[in-house]
Amino acid sequence: MALMITDECINCDVCEPECPNGAISQGDDIYIIDPNLCTECVGHYDTPQCVEVCPVDCIPHDPNHVETPEQLQAKYEKLQKG
Repeated sequence: MALMITDECINCDVCEPECPNGAISQGDDIYIIDPNLCTECVGHYDTPQCVEVCPVDCIPHDPNHVETPEQLQAKYEKLQKG
C-alpha cells in the first residue's frame, strides 16, 4: 500500500530528502506522495523513512492504493531497472 500525506502536514521539509524513490514532492499546499513511486521503502529500508522522520504523524497508508508486500517488492524492482 502506498503512503499518503494528510492535510496535517506542516511543510517541515524533512520527509522529501528521506525518500529513496523520489516519491515525495512539494504540492500546492502540502507535500504529496506519488503512489506510482512509493514502495513504503521496500527494497531500501525495513520501515518507511518518511514516517520515521515526520514530526506530526501525518503519513498513513493510502486506502486508494492498496498493495501487498509482494507488489511493493515488484514495484521496487521495476523502479530500479529504470
